[in-house]
Amino acid sequence: MKKWLLATLVLPVSLMAEPLVVQYSSFYSHVRKLQDEDTNALQFAFGFKKVQSKDLCHINSAYIHTQKVDIDLTVSAEQRFTVPSEKALKQARAEVILDLQEPANKCDMSVQLETKPDWLKTDYSAPELKKLYTQYQAFFDDMGSFLSFLMPTVQGITVHFSDHQLNYDIDIGDQLKITAGKLDLSQEWIANNQGLTLPVKPLRITAIVDK
Repeated sequence: MKKWLLATLVLPVSLMAEPLVVQYSSFYSHVRKLQDEDTNALQFAFGFKKVQSKDLCHINSAYIHTQKVDIDLTVSAEQRFTVPSEKALKQARAEVILDLQEPANKCDMSVQLETKPDWLKTDYSAPELKKLYTQYQAFFDDMGSFLSFLMPTVQGITVHFSDHQLNYDIDIGDQLKITAGKLDLSQEWIANNQGLTLPVKPLRITAIVDK
């Protein structure tokens, strides 16, 4: 009887998932690409996508670990996080420690290019929208380099909202509408020097790319 009770106590501990440990250098290889002035409005948001699914794995906690200090990382409601761009962390061989709800071998890293939180608001001037568009252009042009024919081209930007059911007519004349929580602004629309007023603050802004 005592042996059986011991087994029942030990079993849950043995089934606890090990934390996922990723070298900081894996993240730094991405974030260091956004240090130039022509891409300083953009950031990479990281998550872990479920294998064979578009859903993201749930992150209970995340932090950067070095021999001298631990740095907590904020995980968004979408289960994504950002990391600082610090060469010193790479040189210190820092690690990103993640406590995932799902088994680590069921989650693959997902990298999303988006605007920084400072650029999420309800009112945008025409120059601001052009800046966001040109920053995405600059990023993909730089990444393509002499192999630019292999890289996607930026066709505009998409404004995402937290309410995926949001439908709203912004400008009936221009047929500018928020549909299912998304608003697409084409390259042509942005080029017409128009500002934009949104009904609510967006969740993120990403590029529309032609692959």
